[in-house]
Amino acid sequence: MTVAVPKETHAGETRTALIPEHAAKLVKLGAQVEVEAGLGLAAGHRDEAYAAAGAAVKTDRAALLATADLVLKVRKPSREEASALREGAVLVGLLDPFQSPELIGALAVRGVSAISMELVPRTTRAQKMDVLSSQASLAGYAGVIVAAEQSDKIFPMMMTPAGTLMPARVFIIGAGVAGLQAIATAKRLGAKVDAYDTRPVVEEQVRSLGARFVKIDVGETGQTKDGYAKALTDEQLKIQRDAMKRLCAESDVVITAAQVFGRRAPILVTTEMLDAMRPGSVVVDLAVESGGNVEDVEPGQIADRRGVKIVGLANLPGCVPVHASQMYSSNVTALIEEFWDRETKTFRLNPEDEIIKSCLVTHGGRIVNEKLAATTT
Repeated sequence: MTVAVPKETHAGETRTALIPEHAAKLVKLGAQVEVEAGLGLAAGHRDEAYAAAGAAVKTDRAALLATADLVLKVRKPSREEASALREGAVLVGLLDPFQSPELIGALAVRGVSAISMELVPRTTRAQKMDVLSSQASLAGYAGVIVAAEQSDKIFPMMMTPAGTLMPARVFIIGAGVAGLQAIATAKRLGAKVDAYDTRPVVEEQVRSLGARFVKIDVGETGQTKDGYAKALTDEQLKIQRDAMKRLCAESDVVITAAQVFGRRAPILVTTEMLDAMRPGSVVVDLAVESGGNVEDVEPGQIADRRGVKIVGLANLPGCVPVHASQMYSSNVTALIEEFWDRETKTFRLNPEDEIIKSCLVTHGGRIVNEKLAATTT
C-alpha cells in the first residue's frame, strides 16, 4: 500500500504531516512511503532523513497524488490536489469540513474516502490521535510568547536597586486545551494570571495551574459531550462582556481562546472593551482562523488600535514547526497503526468503528457524516 505525503501549499504553512521517525514506522509496517521533495525542510527534516527512513523521495507531485492509496496532509487539499486523487484513495488531514462544503462535495463525487482529523472523537481510545488537542496546546504556548514579545512590560516581578517591578497581569478567556497551556506558560514566565471560561467544571484545572478563576454569572452554561463549550445566548454574551470589560482594563495582556466546534468563534472582546485598555496593552486572538474572538481583528496581522496591539496571527502552531509536526505526525501515525491490517499490510477502513464513524466525512461516492451532510445539502 502506498502512503503519499505531499508538501503543504497553504501560504505560510510550515508543518508537515509526516516526519522521518514516523515514516520509518510505516515502512516497518509494510507500507510503501513516498514523500514530495522538500516536504520537511520548514520543520527541520531534509530529504536525506526521509530516504534513510525508507521513504522514496519524489519530485513529480501530480504522479505522487495520482498513484497513492493513502494521502496524508496537514491542511485541506487545494482544488488541484483534490482532482488529482484517484477514486478509492483515502485522504487524511485537517479538512475544515463545516467551512469547506465545495471541497467535501468534490471529494465525495471523486470517490475519495476523506478522514477529517478535527472530528476524531475525544475518547480514551482515540486520545493518541487527538490532533486538535496537540495543536491547540502549542497555540496556547506560542500565543503567550508572541504576547511577551509585543508587550511593553516584562512578565515576572523583579526586585531591583531601582525599585520593584510588578508582574504583568494576563487575562485568558477560554480554558480549553489552548487556554490551559497559555495559563501554564504565562505563569512560568512570572505573570499574574486570571482566567475565565463558561464551564464551571474547568475551575479546578485553572486553579491547579496557579491562576485565579474568574466567575461571571451568566445563567445556565455547560459543555458538549466532546468537552467543548456550548454557545451562549445573546443575553448571556452581554452579561459576560460587561463583566470582562473591567478585567480587560486591568490587564496588560488579554489572550482569547474560545471556540465553538463547527461554528464561528464568538465575539468576546468588543471595541468598547479595547477602548478601556491602556496603551501598550496586547490582545492575542487564538481563534482568528475560525472568525476570531476580538471585534475587527485583522487575520494575519498585528494591528495597533489606539495604542493597543491586536495580534491576529493565524497558525500559531506553525511558529514552532518542529514540535507541531512531531505531534501532528504522531497523531496521524497512531490513526494508521490503529487500523493497519498486519497480514495484508493495508490500512483497513472500517466505517462501523466508533473512531472512523466519527471522522470519516466522505466514502463510497457520498458524504457519510450525517451532521455534515445536513449542512451541505
